Parts: sequence; structure tokens; C-alpha cells
Amino acid sequence: MSNNVQYINPEGAPPAQGLYSHMTRVKSGDLIFVAGQLSVDNDGKIVGKHDFDLQFKQVFANLQAVLKAVGCDFNDVVRFNTFMAHAQDIEHFMRLRAEAFPRFFATDVYPPNTLLVVDRLVKEEFLVEVEAIVRARD
Repeated sequence: MSNNVQYINPEGAPPAQGLYSHMTRVKSGDLIFVAGQLSVDNDGKIVGKHDFDLQFKQVFANLQAVLKAVGCDFNDVVRFNTFMAHAQDIEHFMRLRAEAFPRFFATDVYPPNTLLVVDRLVKEEFLVEVEAIVRARD
């Protein structure tokens, strides 16, 4: 994890209800606001129509590509916001995140994440969308 980004679970706070921290401390630096990433390939075609697992993997692959393009990686993420179209996919999300995050992050402490179940995403075929706030590297 970057010395400029610190994930914190303060004493006296209840335990996090998943793989996230209660807060992030960011030492000064530019912030990058990454738009919600969807399950599309480089040609703009939907990947994993009606398949949450495939969509999750594509969304995080897209996030990784966007981060790499600005010289960052997941360890520079300050915060995630996750939007899902169906509450029944929450358990799938938790399982996939538990499998993926140890590969993405340098430690077992992860950035805050707010998960919201919404009526629908921009297209009905999309099941999950993830946006991020990132601290740019010096």
C-alpha cells in the first residue's frame, strides 16, 4: 500500500461488514475520480450478459486498466462505490471480492466501499458497476 493512502478501522467502531475499512486517510496529492466501470470489452460490447461472475471480473479488469493508464494500481484507491441491479447478487459480490482483493492489494486491509442496490444500471444487461476515487502518485 502506498504511504500516501492509509485505510483505518478506528477503535470503538463496529467491525466492517465485509472486505472494506471504515475510512481512508490520504496525504496531500491529486485525486482522480474514476467513473463507474461496466462490463464492456475494448470494442464496447457487453461481457457476461446475465452472468454476474463474468461481469464482476470484467468490471475490475476495466478498473485495473484505467488505474494503470494513470500510473496507479488498486493500492492507490481511496474509496469504491458499488452499484448492483439485484440484491440476490450481493453474496456473489462478496465471494468474488474475497477471491480477488488479496491479488489486487498489497495488504489485507481494503478501502472503504459503499454498496448500493439500485433499480437498474444504464442498460438492463448490466448487473454491477464500480466507481473509484484514487490518489494520484507523485
